[in-house]
Amino acid sequence: MPSTSPTAPRTPTPTVDPLRVWFRIIRLHRRATNTVAAELKALGLSIPQFDLLSTLTEQEGLSQQELAERLYVTKGNVSGLLDRMVEADLVERRAIPGDRRSNALYLTAKGRALAEQGIAVQRAYVQSTLGALPPEDLADLERIVLAWRERARAAEEETLARLRR
Repeated sequence: MPSTSPTAPRTPTPTVDPLRVWFRIIRLHRRATNTVAAELKALGLSIPQFDLLSTLTEQEGLSQQELAERLYVTKGNVSGLLDRMVEADLVERRAIPGDRRSNALYLTAKGRALAEQGIAVQRAYVQSTLGALPPEDLADLERIVLAWRERARAAEEETLARLRR
């Protein structure tokens, strides 16, 4: 059994390049997105369409502006997509009382069913990949991602504040 006394030599921690880790995460994201996109395509959905539907499963009644903010896109970017999804009877617009310029967005029965199919595809992919990691690794990953998210939020706020000056 190795000694754990304070005088025992320590194994040096290898230096890890954050940029290399970043590239690995980007590539992993692309691989996962490509795989899920292929599964969603078989359902007749693109990633943007699925994002819109799944967001409305979390909260219906959003305005187009609120939906765009949740999707991290501009209102203009979501406009054409939303028009096509209304036309396909996946989403419906309902008037907001007292606001003649905005509509609340709701899933139709067809849209909800399709969203649930897409969520099942994602759930299966996540379970077979990320869910297959040992629980302690998953807990470590969650801790790391949450810490990184806090740093990313702070960097975003600093950047936006600097650009507003």
